[in-house]
Amino acid sequence: MIPFISSLESTLSRAFVNEDGPEGPPPLYTLPARDDAAYPLAAARALLAGANAGDTASAESATGYFWGDPALRAEMNQLVDEAIDRGDDRMDQLARRFLRAAGIPRED
Repeated sequence: MIPFISSLESTLSRAFVNEDGPEGPPPLYTLPARDDAAYPLAAARALLAGANAGDTASAESATGYFWGDPALRAEMNQLVDEAIDRGDDRMDQLARRFLRAAGIPRED
């Protein structure tokens, strides 16, 4: 081991320790095959689940879609409708945020 690196590791500031990060491995998202017609809706659900857990990056990585991807407009609108029907204010809020990020806000 290089002596400089060894001494650097032992004096590393606590400011660089991520104590507020997610604990354990990133979540696993159960998704159908990408060529399955149900994939976009499942991916939209995964993105909302990731956002709700504060870990959008894992959901983006798992789905191949990014937060605010306009390709999921129809699916997110469907999830807004479902959230309203269930009275799930949090999912309604997240799906609407996604649509705003996509540049297509929903005004109802």
